Amino acid sequence: MRNIGIEYPARGEMRFYDLGSAGQLKPTELLMRTHYSGITNGTERHAMLAEYGWKVFPGRHGYQHVGTIEAVGSQVQGFKPGDWVFFGRYVGHRGWHVQDVAWAHMLWYDSHLCTVLPGDVDYKCCALLGAAGVAMRGIRRCRVGPAQNVWVAGAGLIGQFAAQSARAVGARVTVSDVNEPRLSIARELGAHRVVNASEANGTDLLKEGGPYDCIVDACGVESLFLDIHEAGLLAYRGVIAALAVRSETRFHWSTFHQREGSIEVSCHFSLDDLRVVLHFVRQGVIRIEPLVSHFVPIDQAPAIYETLRDRPDELLGVIFDWTS
Repeated sequence: MRNIGIEYPARGEMRFYDLGSAGQLKPTELLMRTHYSGITNGTERHAMLAEYGWKVFPGRHGYQHVGTIEAVGSQVQGFKPGDWVFFGRYVGHRGWHVQDVAWAHMLWYDSHLCTVLPGDVDYKCCALLGAAGVAMRGIRRCRVGPAQNVWVAGAGLIGQFAAQSARAVGARVTVSDVNEPRLSIARELGAHRVVNASEANGTDLLKEGGPYDCIVDACGVESLFLDIHEAGLLAYRGVIAALAVRSETRFHWSTFHQREGSIEVSCHFSLDDLRVVLHFVRQGVIRIEPLVSHFVPIDQAPAIYETLRDRPDELLGVIFDWTS
């Protein structure tokens, strides 16, 4: 096992640190060897740049880990050595993990978030299941269903998974962004409409497709909520899913008073969200591989974090390989 982890020692900096040894397992703990881990682009960049309240250094960030179980405590049930697992706790990128699995709540994101992966999935791609879980939880919290009209604002990793999740449950999906290659990927992955928001007629195109039963904020544009009001894009009793990280948010009161609309904020994901995502992945309805822009050995992490800091639009789905 690699006895290293990743941390931010200061604003804008990344380094490896020494993990040491795992030590003796408690009866309800398991030890997982990391094979792959996925970057959570928005959260990790915000943390590295000390944005939105992330101001503690050194900081260790990330919650997408795939590996095999090396050992289990005497009272562990449901896991055994050799199992491939996804582990979703927010503990940062590490060469190994020890997790107490005595308590599991299927619907609560504070559970152990360790789930055995079926044999018919690509284990490497499963290193992005956390981002997919965040998106799926948001779509489920907004009660998206068949024939609803959904607009996903932002075609980054969370937005791409939100679009696929909404389509998986039967919605008609529009995706907008200013990055044309990302819009092409959204189209490939089944979005019914894509809109380049940087075009002069971008707002008109969004209005033509609206109003929307659910608007997924996966971009974090500061004026988005006010723009929704000005263009009349939210349907009666519609929902805005605030998935992008924000601090203070301004919105027009009548957006929600006149339309009886609401805002839902989704945090992380649960074991049940992972169960649903894996169901659609196994059916080929949600696809991960087209979203993988970088698959690199863990030793190349410093270059990846430099890109994340300075040129984030170059990255989409980033997976570290801990086996090489």
